[in-house]
Amino acid sequence: MSRIGKAPIAIPSGVTISVSDKNLVTVKGPKGELTQQVDRDITIQQEEGNVVVTRPTEQKKHKALHGLYRALINNMVVGVTEGYKTTQELVGVGYRASNNGNTLELTLGFSHQIVFVLPKEITVSTTAEKGKNPTIILESADKQLIGQVAAKIRSFRKPEPYKGKGVKFAGEVLRRKAGKSAKK
Repeated sequence: MSRIGKAPIAIPSGVTISVSDKNLVTVKGPKGELTQQVDRDITIQQEEGNVVVTRPTEQKKHKALHGLYRALINNMVVGVTEGYKTTQELVGVGYRASNNGNTLELTLGFSHQIVFVLPKEITVSTTAEKGKNPTIILESADKQLIGQVAAKIRSFRKPEPYKGKGVKFAGEVLRRKAGKSAKK
């Protein structure tokens, strides 16, 4: 991870980064504001429109933290400028998704509907076109939060390996199994 940590992070126009004395990094941009607590050994400096993350020693722990915090700060900068988007598909007969504000209602073949309240930092939209699988589109500035919420939605009904029914990410390739072979 040390090679990742050495690369400077370019600050686009409209983005401000501030570092408090307790190593709390705050990134503000057009899509919101994100904060991240950084380990006290890692130093963060702004110079000439870039953010540089440095480590005190060549220890394995410091090298790992160096790359980690550089990647997290870069994800925050990308999040407040462009944002992140995740698309999930519901594969299965009768599987439906609808949203009312930040409340997601899923029908996934159980005897009950699943009602999932999303955090306020995430916006959700659902589409259901004839002949296509229903889709759930999540958008947010926080990459960690959107990934965690998408994984939670997928955990309600993971795709099974025989017919592929369940909640899957768009473009995800599932490992399929052959069913039982007929006995002669």
